[in-house]
Amino acid sequence: MKPGLRKFALTAHVTSSVSWIGAVVAYLALVVATQTSQDAQTVRAAFIAIEPITWFALVPLAFASLLTGLIMSLGTPWGLFRHYWVLAKLLLTVLATLVLLSYTQTVSFLAGVAADPSADLGRLVGGSQFLHPGVGLLVLLVIVTLSVYKPRGLTRYGWRKQQEQRKVSQP
Repeated sequence: MKPGLRKFALTAHVTSSVSWIGAVVAYLALVVATQTSQDAQTVRAAFIAIEPITWFALVPLAFASLLTGLIMSLGTPWGLFRHYWVLAKLLLTVLATLVLLSYTQTVSFLAGVAADPSADLGRLVGGSQFLHPGVGLLVLLVIVTLSVYKPRGLTRYGWRKQQEQRKVSQP
């Protein structure tokens, strides 16, 4: 990948990944409001606001992060299957995206219940509202940590490719 294109792809990847974390934090802030507010209108509004954050921020940013990460790994010497940390990032990103997608129906259901003025808000408060966004944020922070520290360790494929490159470069 040419340097200008690599920088563009890296910028897109970092932007989408950091934005995904920011959207999860916004989601968490609304969950805190739903669980701590004594005002029924605030609880309803927060549950209703969670749905567009999920559909118009979290889901697109998850896919953007996944796509730009694939582009970065395939277009740089890091590769997709050469280093364990890249493979771990890929697996964690795919897992986080799949869990997010599976939870969108629950989010839409909760928003629908909250939008009904006659609905009992007791059905919405409590439970594991913090579980998905909390674990999701933790997973995203692990992915960021892997990106920064890049722990050593080549996969078998990466080791084999490295050996092939050494043979080619030796006279």
